[in-house]
Amino acid sequence: MEEGFPFSVVLLNVLFSGLSLLFFLADVVLDLWAVECLYEERKYFSMGLLISLLLGSSVVLHIFSWLWYSDSSITLETKVERFVSRHGLLAPVHICQLGVFLRFAAVMEISVCRLKQSDLFIKGVTKYMTHDLSMLRLFEAFSESAPQIVLMMDLIMEMPKLQSFTVLKIVGSLSGLTFTMLSYHHSMRAFVPETQKMGWSSSVIYFLWNLFLIGPRVVCVSLFASVLPCYIAAHFLSLWTLLVLWAWWQKTNFMDTNAGEWLYRATVALIWYFSWFNVAEGSTKLRGIIYHMVIGVDTMLLLGLWWWRRSVESARLDPLPINPYLLIAMLIIIYIIGVLLKLVYYWKFHPKQPDLQMTSEGDAERFGIETDMIEDLESACASAREPTRQLGTGIHKRIRNMAVSFYS
Repeated sequence: MEEGFPFSVVLLNVLFSGLSLLFFLADVVLDLWAVECLYEERKYFSMGLLISLLLGSSVVLHIFSWLWYSDSSITLETKVERFVSRHGLLAPVHICQLGVFLRFAAVMEISVCRLKQSDLFIKGVTKYMTHDLSMLRLFEAFSESAPQIVLMMDLIMEMPKLQSFTVLKIVGSLSGLTFTMLSYHHSMRAFVPETQKMGWSSSVIYFLWNLFLIGPRVVCVSLFASVLPCYIAAHFLSLWTLLVLWAWWQKTNFMDTNAGEWLYRATVALIWYFSWFNVAEGSTKLRGIIYHMVIGVDTMLLLGLWWWRRSVESARLDPLPINPYLLIAMLIIIYIIGVLLKLVYYWKFHPKQPDLQMTSEGDAERFGIETDMIEDLESACASAREPTRQLGTGIHKRIRNMAVSFYS
């Protein structure tokens, strides 16, 4: 029996897809504006560093997008994707760094299709396509936005006086980064039953604990870079290499090729440099404790080295725009609050794997497509008496592995 969806919900999804595209375009415009501002201020080194971050992040994103499109078993479900593929334009589109726009166009098309035809298969396709797009935005957030915030704060440290607008700009940038984490989390919640969807309270707590943990980490990295700029690269490469090896040790299985898997591990390590991101089955609690202990010690080390350097070179360095004692106290308090909020979230709001297993075994007929994180989409569609169509094993593998890791 065909299952319909409320028109208001479908329309909301279309509007959300459109807003996501507008925010992405606004981000591109702001990046170009930042490059222009640095050029006018004759800060050519910072401008070159920013351009390198932007180009490097874009290349990584489009490599992932191209690898996912290159899966031989995937079936392109939208007209815009089939048109590009039929004319042999997938490679040129990604070389020109337009692959993300292609995915936005595909999500917009399939979202509009849901306004005309509300069936389980279209809903399932929308979820899968949205997940891939959310994953790419998550990679972009930590390969471009987070380093860009570090660079911006490093430049702000050179200002003699801290203005309210500057503080709001930093908070806004960190909030945008955290909202990307929330959007990805929300896309993963699309694969659970309605009773375990993300509500307003859980969304707010999830947003706040990420903001309160990522914020101090980014600020401490920025402080360290402001007084020891020659050592921040060595610190990043050392810790990043260890995190890549840790991802390898966890035996991640996200991509279809060995080279793609190592690229994924390198990207995960970049995310870990700033925030926790579960990528494997097993004892998530133990891995989370180890991660937060290591990153917590590393963050305190960066803060301590910054304080030592400022004490030794106080006569040479420019005065801070904020009282250093107040800054250290605020960072520690915010970080502790973030840890407490995270504990509250996982205690009260995070779905547990046993609930998902019970749902997939006992309520498959009831939830149908909602259980496709455990079962194949074809089985869910068959149980709902929808025509069976192939979505591709590659995307099934990615979603299934990420869902199991996410809810471990």
